[in-house]
Parts: sequence; structure tokens; C-alpha cells
Amino acid sequence: MATEQKSGEALSESRRSGPYASAVNWMENLSETQFAYLLLTPALILLGVIAVYPLATTFSMSLFADQLTGSARLGEFVGLQNYIDLFTGARDFALPSAFLPTFTTEFPFVTDIYSSALMVTLIFTVFSVLFETLIGFGQALILDQDFRGRRWVRVAIIIPWAVPIVIQGMIWYLMFQPNIGFLIGTTENPALLNQLGLIGTTPLRDTADSLFLIIVADVWKTSAFMALLILAGMQSIDRSLYDVAKVAGASRWQQFRMITLPLILPTVLVAMLFRTIDAMRVYGIIETMAGCQTVPSLSCLVVSTFNAPLYGTSATVAFVTAAIIALVVSVYIYNFASEGL
Repeated sequence: MATEQKSGEALSESRRSGPYASAVNWMENLSETQFAYLLLTPALILLGVIAVYPLATTFSMSLFADQLTGSARLGEFVGLQNYIDLFTGARDFALPSAFLPTFTTEFPFVTDIYSSALMVTLIFTVFSVLFETLIGFGQALILDQDFRGRRWVRVAIIIPWAVPIVIQGMIWYLMFQPNIGFLIGTTENPALLNQLGLIGTTPLRDTADSLFLIIVADVWKTSAFMALLILAGMQSIDRSLYDVAKVAGASRWQQFRMITLPLILPTVLVAMLFRTIDAMRVYGIIETMAGCQTVPSLSCLVVSTFNAPLYGTSATVAFVTAAIIALVVSVYIYNFASEGL
């Protein structure tokens, strides 16, 4: 035992006096926060390579002219002219849809909401994330209970999430296709959804109806994702807290309000952050169900202008989309910090 201790001390002494001595001493003098950042350095470098570099390249590309940049020659440096044209509507004539809605001086101060790619994207993001969070929270509460057949219920909830977007889009497209879909009727024989006034008889040709159905389809698929994340957070809660609450006479609502909700809130906010980022980039479900001509989104503008090819305009829309997503992420991070999460 003494021999092993001496050999260990000798090895430690050799490391301190060897070629790496200065590095070892430097790391030992770091604080816990500094050492944590040191361990994160490789991940940050990798993130910079796969995320920051493409973003910087996109911004650089947006500063050069394409066929739509006024009198400038193709490939000529034009600075922020592409951004000015995008926000003033000078590019709308060549885009599948307008970037911004038309602003007025009367309430609700905007018109042509459904013809604006930005407004359609924001409407989709707000309503899809809201309902996915609520439904996913309810599913997680159910799955967190101990009942017979819980494993099969979990599998049933996960199935929609496992369906590829293209297949999901075709399923919903066929369900609401006139003369084919069983959920859509005709003018002479309207279905229940038509009678309730939720959709018309040709919903996939109308922007408002198509957007409504796309939101429903996305909620059907992705609420399972929210449920799994929230369920993971719920199962990490110490069950003894509920036992103490029961002994104290707390009702189920009081247990939920005082224990479950505060402890699960950080997980819910992280799940909402993931879904918000993904929803802002919506493209696949739109293209497979109704098409970008019917339901424009920011990603639709990026793809259509890139295929034109209008690389300067495409890069401009892509960078603006990334900036909006960064703003949303900043709001979430600010809420995390203000709540001490």
C-alpha cells in the first residue's frame, strides 16, 4: 500500500515538473465557471463550424446583387439594398407572396394577412406551439399516472410523431381532397366540418382554410414530442413531495399548482423553445398539403427564390428568418433568467 502511494506521488510530481506542468497548473487555478467553459470549448468550436460559418456566409451572400437588385450588375456588392427592397415591398412582384402585410391606419392596422409570408409563419408558430403545449401537457399528465396498459398508450401517442412529414402531408391532403376525402363534402352534401363553418368545400385551395388544416395536422403530429419532453420532466420530480402533500391534506389541484407546475415549468419552456424554432422554419407540411402558392411561409420564400435562382434575395430572406428566430430565442432566455430557471 505504501509502495502504491509513493508511486502515485512520484507520478503526480513528474506531471507537475514535466512538459505539461504549466498547463496543469493553469487548469488547477481556474474557477469552476472557467473550467466549465474550458470543457465547453470543443463544442463551441464545432457549433461555430456548423452554424455560425453558414450563417455568416448567408449574410455575406445577401449583400450582393441578383437579377432583382435594381440597376446593379449581377454579383455586384450592394450592401443592405436587398434588405431595403424586401421590407419596402420592392421585391414582392417577383416573390410567391409578399413578405410583409399591408399596413393601414384603421384597426386591425394590417390587411392581406394571409398573403404575407411573415404573418402566415407567425400565425402558424403561435397557434401550433400553443396547442401542442397544452395537448402535450395533458398527455404527459395522463402518462405520468400508473394504470394498466400505460405502455400501449405511450406507443399510441408516439405513432403520429413517427410518421414522416411527406406521408403525413399526403394523408391529410387526401382526407380533404374533394370527391376523395371522407372529411370533406360538397356544396349539395356538406360534411360536418363544412356545416360548422370551419372549412369550405375546397379547403386546400383557400389560404385561411389550408392554414387551419396545416396547424391541426402539425398539432396532431408534434404534440407527442411535447408530451415526451414534459413527461421526462415530470418523472424526474421527487415522489416524496407528493406523499408529504397528501399527508398535509393537499388536494390534487394544490399538488399540481404547488409541486408539479413549478418544477415542470423549465422543461415546458425548453420544449416550447424547441418547437418554436422548428415551427418558424415550417415548409414540408405546407408543400405536401397545400403548396407554397396557397400557404406562403418564410421557408417557402427561401426555397422558391433559391430555385429561381435569386441567390441574393434568398439569402436575405433566410438571414431575416434566422434573425427572427434569434430574437425569439432571446426572449425565452430572458424569461429563463428573470424566473431564475
